[in-house]
Amino acid sequence: MFAALGDSTRLALVQQLSSAGPQSIKQLTANTDVTRQAVTKHLLALHEAGLVRDSREGRERIWEIEPRRLLVASRYLEEVSRRWDDAVERLRAFVEE
Repeated sequence: MFAALGDSTRLALVQQLSSAGPQSIKQLTANTDVTRQAVTKHLLALHEAGLVRDSREGRERIWEIEPRRLLVASRYLEEVSRRWDDAVERLRAFVEE
């Protein structure tokens, strides 16, 4: 999941879908210089990571965020952050002694 989010284009797609809601590839590529083929490739990588899902509306695929998977990522990052805060606090206490 984090490897998929490590790419700047994929991260931008997740941000766009998070803020604007479900969109087609046409909408996702509007006002960018990224091709539809490239966006499709990135969306498929995000789909494989469980971060987005798609549905059909006529001839178009509509892509949207998979919120449960992002919640898992958020909880993991909160735990890592908490552990770092604890480690920094222990280091601070050690240095001040």
